[in-house]
Amino acid sequence: MTRAVATLAGGCFWCLETVFNRLRGVETAVSGYMGGHTLDPTYEDICNGDTGHAEVVQVTFDPDVISYRGLLDVFFTLHDPTQLNRQGNDVGTQYRSAIFWHTADQKAEADAVIAGLTAAKRFDAPIVTEVSEATTFYPAEDYHQRYYEQNPRQPYCQFVVAPKVAKAQAKFADRLK
Repeated sequence: MTRAVATLAGGCFWCLETVFNRLRGVETAVSGYMGGHTLDPTYEDICNGDTGHAEVVQVTFDPDVISYRGLLDVFFTLHDPTQLNRQGNDVGTQYRSAIFWHTADQKAEADAVIAGLTAAKRFDAPIVTEVSEATTFYPAEDYHQRYYEQNPRQPYCQFVVAPKVAKAQAKFADRLK
């Protein structure tokens, strides 16, 4: 299998990780942190909002099964890229919308997708998604990995994660495992 890596931030990592792990062609989607200045940050450090990191999901995928653009299509469906440093009630720079590119081709693809969405006026406000070169990825603590699957009755999971999973299941049924 050919492997590639994509790193995306779109609010709480539990939402993105849950959906990406259900997509055909995705080997793993790991919750973690990227884009900050603190070495080995913890969840508590991130929540303080002064490390500069975003909550991200690092996706290892087979581009012969799902393209990078396909991942970006899902990404822009799962979150609101017009909200600066927030997603709904989750507020802070750690919840920003960001694409951390690993190759020049990924950067070009991300820029092209954002330009296309902007030209198509897909959103009612300007897209504020940051497009930055990938830096060190720090996997989140074990209890954050596959959080939704382990805690489906937790209120945040029921009211925030579950609707995004349902939206993805409806819109991307043909891409699910």
